[in-house]
Amino acid sequence: MRLFLVLRHGQSLFNVDKIVNGDPALDRGLSEQGIEEAERLAGQLAALRLELVAVSPFPRALQTANIALDGRDVPHLVDEELGDIRIGELEGASLDAYREAPAHSNRKERFAGGESLDEAALRYANAFERLLARDEAATLVVCHEIPVRYLANAAAGSDELNGPLHYVANAAPYLMDEDSLRRAVAGIRELAG
Repeated sequence: MRLFLVLRHGQSLFNVDKIVNGDPALDRGLSEQGIEEAERLAGQLAALRLELVAVSPFPRALQTANIALDGRDVPHLVDEELGDIRIGELEGASLDAYREAPAHSNRKERFAGGESLDEAALRYANAFERLLARDEAATLVVCHEIPVRYLANAAAGSDELNGPLHYVANAAPYLMDEDSLRRAVAGIRELAG
């Protein structure tokens, strides 16, 4: 059985400040709490033989993965399509401004200078399909809240990507086997297509 442990990065400095960030070049990394979360995750993963870690290009995701691997030599795959929502002109804005943007409530509308939530969802589906095409027995995936939420909801057969799961905790792995990940990818494609 192939396993995929998919998780959101540890708490970031942007999370603390309630600032949105969709550009990996501007990422400020993990907060002290985020580092502690990644260290706890290391204990949870210690007995599992991981063959690959797939990470978003954001430093907060890579930092989480490296702390969680606790010095183990696990091959890394950086996948641009696992990155956070491309929010364009909202870069560096408050979380409230992001939530008030029309594109936040209309999945088909693009954030000014960025992408739509549905475009992002299809990007995530592409990334997960590429992981399914590989043959590692156990893969750790460190990305962001939205792809984890979409994946968990689609795997559960929800008729919407944003629910019933709304909140994804930092550095908390969601375990999927190959069949559940395939089901989730198909669900994301159906709901975002």
